[in-house]
Amino acid sequence: MPCPARATEQSEVVLEIGGSAIGFRCEDLAFVDLLRERYAGFVTLGCQPNFTFEIDTINASSVSQDADVSVRWHSGRWDLERGDFRAEWDPRSASGRIRQTANPFALDSVLRIVHTLLLARKGGFLVHASSAVRNGRAFLFAGVSGAGKTTIARLAPPDATLLTDEISYVTRRADQYYAHGTPFVGELGRVGANLRAPIAALYLLNKGPENKLEAVSRADAVRSLLENVLFFAQDPEMVKLVFQAACDFVCRVLVLRLTFAPDARVWEMVA
Repeated sequence: MPCPARATEQSEVVLEIGGSAIGFRCEDLAFVDLLRERYAGFVTLGCQPNFTFEIDTINASSVSQDADVSVRWHSGRWDLERGDFRAEWDPRSASGRIRQTANPFALDSVLRIVHTLLLARKGGFLVHASSAVRNGRAFLFAGVSGAGKTTIARLAPPDATLLTDEISYVTRRADQYYAHGTPFVGELGRVGANLRAPIAALYLLNKGPENKLEAVSRADAVRSLLENVLFFAQDPEMVKLVFQAACDFVCRVLVLRLTFAPDARVWEMVA
């Protein structure tokens, strides 16, 4: 559904990912321009966002670069924190504030966390998987670092449209699941196409000497999917929602284990 139109200020950028529009306001206009360039293809002009964050940029020398991510529900709001950012988000007032270094990768992390929280309540999730659309259907390839997500994306044929080589965005509508393009880039360094398609299959990746597909039990499919789902909050209710989302997904979408050699012919097997 398209966003309601409105005037957009010079100090604001609205990013629409997976059908959710988030506004960011910042007095640092150079940083706003940087965001427009970084998220080109996902910037929505004149759109009324679902909620808005105010951003204050801070000096990188004043933060710890190796701090762990913390996501907590506290006094009716979400508190998000890492060395390079600290954010508050109140879903009731549809507003929040971020203090971060003037680095789009810090905002990348905030975006991922916020979208995991949004998706959990709608039966969707973010997952470590490359994905592409071919013949109107989306195919996901999940795995840990080194499993081959970027490799299989690089081997995609010319008629396949890349959604991401790093983090796939999955939404649910009734009993149908959709994959959406994201601006979250991996080794390919390419922003995905801003479109969506119904998911035909999820492949759990292994590298091997030959291309082959194997059946996966439902329990193994859920376990493997959860190992690759991004989720940062320790909130028990939200964790339960993510677990249920994974169980529902594998009940409705084909999940297979794919062992493949670095050979473009693998795409004739999977799509």
